[in-house]
Amino acid sequence: MLTQIEAGVYGVGDTLPSSRSLAEELGVSRTTVTTAFDQLISEGYVQVQQGRKATVASAGRLSQVTPSDRSAIAARQLSAYATRTMAQPSNSTAGKPQLKFDFRYGDVAAVDFPKTPWRKALNTAFLMHRDRLGYDDPAGSRSLREALQSYVWRSRGISCNLGQILVVNGSQQALDLCARVLVNPGDGVVVEDPCYAMAKNVMLAVGANTVAVPCGAHGMDTTKLPEAGDIAVAYVTPSHQFPLGGVLPAAHRQALMEWAASANTYVIEDDYDGEYRYDVGPIPPLYLSGQGRVIYVGTVSKTLSPTLRLGYIVLPHPLVEAFVHCKQIADRHTSTFEQEALAALIETGAYERHVRKMRRLNAERRAVFLASMTRAFADDIEIVGTTAGLHVVVWFNTMRSKDEERFADTARNHDVGIYPVTRLFSSPTDERAGYIFGYASMSVDQLAKGVEKLHCVYLDRVGNAEPLRGTAGDNGKFLMVR
Repeated sequence: MLTQIEAGVYGVGDTLPSSRSLAEELGVSRTTVTTAFDQLISEGYVQVQQGRKATVASAGRLSQVTPSDRSAIAARQLSAYATRTMAQPSNSTAGKPQLKFDFRYGDVAAVDFPKTPWRKALNTAFLMHRDRLGYDDPAGSRSLREALQSYVWRSRGISCNLGQILVVNGSQQALDLCARVLVNPGDGVVVEDPCYAMAKNVMLAVGANTVAVPCGAHGMDTTKLPEAGDIAVAYVTPSHQFPLGGVLPAAHRQALMEWAASANTYVIEDDYDGEYRYDVGPIPPLYLSGQGRVIYVGTVSKTLSPTLRLGYIVLPHPLVEAFVHCKQIADRHTSTFEQEALAALIETGAYERHVRKMRRLNAERRAVFLASMTRAFADDIEIVGTTAGLHVVVWFNTMRSKDEERFADTARNHDVGIYPVTRLFSSPTDERAGYIFGYASMSVDQLAKGVEKLHCVYLDRVGNAEPLRGTAGDNGKFLMVR
């Protein structure tokens, strides 16, 4: 009925069918139709008078507004921020079919989540005596900030005051707050090249002009930093560059901080997977040598689950008040019950025991994945970024970067998810096809089988069993052809 009114089938003042006739026509109970009529009346689409049939009210006449008109109105109502945000590609996988072998980076295995300890901690938080339920401190619950204060000292050597810690809804909100507090439209923001897409996108959304600094085997090339000028902030992943995996050497760290001082700017240090080190010792955070210019961002997404949306920032003193105010405007505060549960996990030592367990399990996954890839592809690939984290980048020596998306689509059609790396570059420097492989969300058996399946796709043996053959291309490199 509403659709017909909006479409103009029933015009203003037109008499509507009776509830009895509609019920018979539609094959539903009269009560159902009467309820629908009552809703239309309450919303102003239909009017009734004593002793007369229902008619279409003037307020219900929407037929003059066409779909194209509505689109134009919506477009005019979008802010510049929304327009810039809509221009960025979405990284959401919601609604997409689940793959049997998905090497998506950022995901962790559901079986690894500490269900029993977390349930106990959450129950404790729910049962805790409270005089009232109200809005909490926008900076975060005191118990969690105290627990985090001790944790970052034990795990990362960071000494800070309680007031410097801000609890956020995951590292993404941390980056969003950094952008809103520190960046004006038109400001320059230094980012890595390649860069974590969601970090770059949040800067573009506020109208920043991103300045991409190339990264290599040792992270950001600090000799390519722009001259001190109108730079609002720099975003780096110095302990495990995303996605290439390089570790920023001490000399480059010093150069970065000297540049930040000369540019009178702040540096955002995203320590997204600092708990995972395999072939190297713990890497000291940039924050330790930051001279009050480093904003340290941490998260539990890689240790517990990205579904929890829990992270934290360690702020330089001059920024605390502004960040807390902006956090309060954004969402009042992060969910108190989850904060209290995480605090309990950290205070009892359960969180760090879980981290040690995850480090061991993911080291096993990493070893199986690397061995499987090396055995299957041999000299056809180069793997980088293997010493830390939960992902690696694999370069295929026999494919060009222009073939990345096509090969990824082919793999997806065979239930294998792989993700091109070139899309993360502002200026790709490698002509080869490359992919980011996450290995933390599958069992060792799944990893081995997933690599085997991918190798079959690579050889083009799924279906017609005819392998791709290499032919020399430009610069002596190989192209994949039929």
